[in-house]
This record gives sequence, C-alpha cells and structure tokens, in this order.
Amino acid sequence: MPVGLVRRRVIDAATAAAILLLALGLIFYGRETSAAAAESIELCFTVLLPSLFPFFVVSGLSADTGLAALAGRALERPMRFLFNVPGACAPAFVLGLIGGYPVGAKTAIALYQKELCTKRQAQRLLAFCNNSGPAFILGAVGGVFGGTAGLLLYGSHILASITVGVLFRGWGGKRRERIEPTARRKKSSPDAEAPVRLGPAFTRAVTGAFSSMLNICAFVIFFSVAIRLLCLTGILPGAARGIAALLQVDKSFMEKLLSGALELTSGIYGLLSTGVSLSAKLAAAAFMLGWAGVSVHCQVLNFIGESGLSCRPYLAGKLLHGWVSALYAWLGARLLPFDAQTGPALKTQLYALTSRTAGWYFFVALTSAIITWTVLALLPTIFPSRKGQRK
Repeated sequence: MPVGLVRRRVIDAATAAAILLLALGLIFYGRETSAAAAESIELCFTVLLPSLFPFFVVSGLSADTGLAALAGRALERPMRFLFNVPGACAPAFVLGLIGGYPVGAKTAIALYQKELCTKRQAQRLLAFCNNSGPAFILGAVGGVFGGTAGLLLYGSHILASITVGVLFRGWGGKRRERIEPTARRKKSSPDAEAPVRLGPAFTRAVTGAFSSMLNICAFVIFFSVAIRLLCLTGILPGAARGIAALLQVDKSFMEKLLSGALELTSGIYGLLSTGVSLSAKLAAAAFMLGWAGVSVHCQVLNFIGESGLSCRPYLAGKLLHGWVSALYAWLGARLLPFDAQTGPALKTQLYALTSRTAGWYFFVALTSAIITWTVLALLPTIFPSRKGQRK
C-alpha cells in the first residue's frame, strides 16, 4: 500500500476518533461544557465584538477606498528598509499593533486581494503583523501582573514583532518586487479592482467585518469548550505532568503554558498562581502573546485559506515571535525592578476589567479606529512622496 494512502487513512482514523471522543465528552460533561460555552459567548458579545468590529471596518475601508495606497507613498521608504514590503502594507502593521488579533492578518490579506502587494510580500507581512493590541496587554495582562509589567510585555511584543519582520525581510528571495499600476494589471480576482467610493466601500466593510466576527466568535466558543474538556478528562494535566517531569519544571506552570498555547487568555490568567520566578512568568506570558494560541491561528487560517496564501510563513513567524518576545521580557524582568501584584490588588484589577460594559469597549475601539483612520488619511499630506513633489 502506498505510504501516502496509509498516512491519509491514519489521519482520517485519528480525526474520526477525536470527533467521537469530543461527542462523548459533550454527553458526559454536558453541564460543564455548556457553562464554558456560555462564558465564551458572553466574552464574545461584551469584549471581542465591540473591541474588534471597528478595526475590521477600518481595515476594509483602508483597502477598498485606496487609503492604504495613499498612506503607503509616505511610508514606502521605512517599510521597504525594515521589512522589504511596499508602504501600502503599513496599515496592516499599524492596525495589528492597535486593534489586536486577528485585525493585522485580515488587513494583510485584504491588501493582497486588492493587489496592493505581491503574494510573497503578503506572506512576509503575515509573519509579523498579526499582534495583540494594547487594550488586552495593558488592561487584561497588566491586571494580572501589574501595570508596569504590562508595559514591559507590550514593549517586548512590539520589539519582537519588528525583529521578526526584519528577519523575514528576505523570505521568498531578496529580489525587490514591485507592484504594477492598477491600469496595467489584469484582474486576477473579483477583489482586485480600482478604489471605490466611500459609500459602497463602507457598506462592504461593515458587512465583511460582521461576517469575520462571526468566524472569530465560533472559534473562541469551540476552543473554550475543548480546553474545558481536556481539563475535565485529565488529558491536559497528564500531558503537563509528563512534560514537566521530563524538563524538570513546575507542573502547574507547564499546565498553564500548554493551556495558553491553545487559548491565550486562560493560560495567562493562571500564571500568577504557579511556583516559578516572576521573570519566568513574564517570559511565559510574553511567549503566549507572541504565539497567540491555536484558537487565534484557526481564525487567521480561515482567512488565509480563502486567499490562496501559504500558512507556513505565518506559523513560523508567530512561533519565532513567541520565543523572541519571551527573551526580551525575560531580559527586561531581570534588568528592571518588578514586583508581583498582590492577591487583593489582582482581584480588584480583574474585577475592574470584567465589569466593563460592551459600550465601553466599543467606545474605546471606535475612538482608536477613528484616530488611526485620520492619521493614515493625513500621512500623504504631511509627508508627500518625492515622486509627487517632482510632478
């Protein structure tokens, strides 16, 4: 029997077994999994939807109205010098750092579909533009470890993203790629078209943003239930014990690290109770933020699959981002004085975070998105391109 056929049958059998075990787990632990699903649904409607939706709208508008191309003329030189991508890719990097997962990746794919960058450039961009936003790191993670540690983690996250972008600037060949003017290009896809007016672009951006949010919420709910099942059945604690014994590290620390590798929030919230040094906790949190978690990757891979881009540069970039960010955070924690948050203060921080209303998250996100849009729109005026000046 051919090796490829054997491999396919093994994969099919493993998939069928996983689906069967998942179904049995939902039957035997129905109450617990229902509670996990309810908690994740509340998270989606009170935090994720209001905080991400405005940035998805801005992302779609930037590509459809031609704003990304206009702002790219002002940022062509720094983007080329650092990351070897055209200046039109700058909105993906900026929105990724401000809006959080997976806004940067969605913007990068939209730019590729509008033919504002080549396939190689888009894949290069995906390796470093899908990042966590300041609201989550400074608010949620800062609530766990303290505000100063939140600043360290966000700074490490940004520096690691830039480092990965520089390291990936030669990925796919060092040849300098250019994008031909729109009039000379063939329309290779329905999305590759000239900029449209603001009205139709806004309508398409809103409907596209809502569709994207439904996909994201579906993955968040699924992984919340899956992680709860892995804990209830003892699979996750058993794997953590085995790896901890092999590496001679704290078992609870390894369990939270594995949980965070699957779903970011649950892993970070449990780090403070582990019996390792603060520098190790901050390094682990930085790794989780850089890696982003399998849940976020499934959201991004859903967008990538529809575009025809390769997922390998993205996954390699996120893994590298996790390790580099962990190194920066560990060095920062060793060189700078940090104190762990006390128990009562931690409860106060987390209560303040979870008690925020959906309207508060939407207001903050909408304000940030409007400011980002305004800055991108003013860039061509403040920093006109040399080509335009010669004219």
